[in-house]
Amino acid sequence: MAPIRRLVLDVLKPHSPSTVEVAREVADAPGVAGVNATLLETDREVQNLRLVVEGEAVDADEVERRVRDLGGTVHSVDEVVAGETLVEYRTQPQDPSPS
Repeated sequence: MAPIRRLVLDVLKPHSPSTVEVAREVADAPGVAGVNATLLETDREVQNLRLVVEGEAVDADEVERRVRDLGGTVHSVDEVVAGETLVEYRTQPQDPSPS
């Protein structure tokens, strides 16, 4: 099966643990070379993060387990790049134009 090179996840988590702790825990998962964690929104009880996870062979189930173990939930999987090459997204003619 082709290895996963990048996962982009929409994660809902409590305020604790911190975004730094979540990023470090996910970065320690086997096959993960790096994590970018961006805080998208915060309210009184939860925070919404975008996690960009990259590596040679990311184990999506292990990443999701680590998020759950920290009290978070993967709300959606917004991007998956799999295969021998890390394919970068390019805008397509049918994509909506930015407003």
